Parts: sequence; C-alpha cells; structure tokens
Amino acid sequence: MRVIYSVFIGATLGLGSVFLHSSLPPFGLILSFCATSAGIWSIGRIWGGRNLRILASFAWLAVVLRAGFPGVSDEYLISGDAIGVSLINGGFLFLVLSVLLPA
Repeated sequence: MRVIYSVFIGATLGLGSVFLHSSLPPFGLILSFCATSAGIWSIGRIWGGRNLRILASFAWLAVVLRAGFPGVSDEYLISGDAIGVSLINGGFLFLVLSVLLPA
C-alpha cells in the first residue's frame, strides 16, 4: 500500500507542478519546487524508505515529462520558454536533493 500511495503522491505533486509553474512567474515555479521537495522528502520521513522516495520521483518525472510532449491537439502543458525548461531541469535537481536528504 505504501508503494501505491508514494506513486500516487509523486504523480499528484507532478500534476500540481505542471499546473502551478506558469502561474504568476517566478513565484509559481518557486512554489512548485518547494512543494515537490517537501512532498518527496516527507514520503521518506513518514514511511522511512528511500526506495519509496525514488518511486515517487519517477512518478513525478513521468507526469512532468509527459506534459512537455504535444497532446492530441498539439497542445503543450509545459512550454519551451525559460519557465518551462526551468521546471524540468530544476525539478530534476530538487528531486535528487529530496531523495538524498536524510529522513
């Protein structure tokens, strides 16, 4: 059950980051980084496992990277501007830091 919850939380954090990053730049991006870091770190803090944090990080990455590809009607949820690229690159760095932080 912990595995399912951690994947669900990671995907939810990714979805929230996708919808929040472009609202009120740069504060939306900063808030999405803070929420992602705190959410992934708290998974390890609550359930005590680095493996669960890694699974949640992969779920976050899957959602965010899928949002960067064109959809059915060629729409992008993450555009190729500075804010969108910063979400993908900076989000990956924050995920690595959140996984490596001690619980």
